[in-house]
Amino acid sequence: MPITPIDRSRQAEFQQFIDQKTKPLGALGQLEELALQLSLIQQTATPTLTAPHLLVFASDHGITAEGTSVYPSAVTYQMVLNFLAGGAAVNVFCRQNGIQLVVCDVGVNGSFAENIPCISMPGTSMPGFVKYKVAYGTRNMRYEPAMLPHECEAAMDAGRTLVDGVAHRGCTVVGFGEMGIGNTSSAALLMHRITGLPLTQCVGRGTGLNDTGLAHKLAVLEAVSNQHRSTQTPVEFLTAMGGFEIAAIVGGMLRAADNGMIILVDGFIATAALLVAQAIDPAVRDYCVFCHQSDEAGHQRMLDFLHATPLLKLSMRLGEGSGCALAYPLLQSAVAMLTEMASFESAGVSGQV
Repeated sequence: MPITPIDRSRQAEFQQFIDQKTKPLGALGQLEELALQLSLIQQTATPTLTAPHLLVFASDHGITAEGTSVYPSAVTYQMVLNFLAGGAAVNVFCRQNGIQLVVCDVGVNGSFAENIPCISMPGTSMPGFVKYKVAYGTRNMRYEPAMLPHECEAAMDAGRTLVDGVAHRGCTVVGFGEMGIGNTSSAALLMHRITGLPLTQCVGRGTGLNDTGLAHKLAVLEAVSNQHRSTQTPVEFLTAMGGFEIAAIVGGMLRAADNGMIILVDGFIATAALLVAQAIDPAVRDYCVFCHQSDEAGHQRMLDFLHATPLLKLSMRLGEGSGCALAYPLLQSAVAMLTEMASFESAGVSGQV
């Protein structure tokens, strides 16, 4: 079923509600635009943010065998352990801002202890770690598709399942993060194929490649793009050149929009997933709040393609959903402005005519 686009028939009503707050017209700038968007998504002048969740999907990438990343693929597994220990940046920011973090192993090249609680169906208790492993990393897309079609669908289903699970718990706002050494390669290729921009404008340094490494990465990805030039549809692009964690985010974003939830969009990788999701169903874009502009080359061009203005620009390039966690307080401020700030009438202040 297609996603229902946001109903904009009440936009003037919601805008007037904002304009009657005790401030000059537009004085709160982008925060007012955010407030209007939240009102439109929830179809009320007084939206609410309940049970915020950040879903971080982790997977390995076969393309790392081609030397496209500074870090070895083993770092993906190690960072998931860091998430579980509560020591990563995204753990810190989620704790700070009252966001429930859920980490999902959708394709890490390693096994985690069986006694770690996990879920597979919505409506059950939601722990901090979920195992939904499709495979132990993708294939090397330099020589073959990264995923088989049924694997791509299974990864997308992981995202749908987790979103349904948190929605059942009353979540109205959900962010998406990722961990996967090599995933900037997949993101750049998906960006190239969907936007039509030259690959040179899509490929960046990832976790810190020098000039020589960047040139090598570009050459490898040009070969990958040529290898899969016959792909035609967004799902075919994703299957051939994506990652399990990116596919999970695609499925999760589509399901979140279908559920009428507010979607927090992180940086380069998550926005690449959104490019695929929007190519599948353009209405998903209506539900997206763009949290920050990544310092990864190409992200600003992605945002331009999506006609998106991010809330923050902090020169970050971490991933993990960290931008979602940092931007979330701005959504809280937008809601507080709508629900708590006096109007000219209620305050007895001479206001707009």
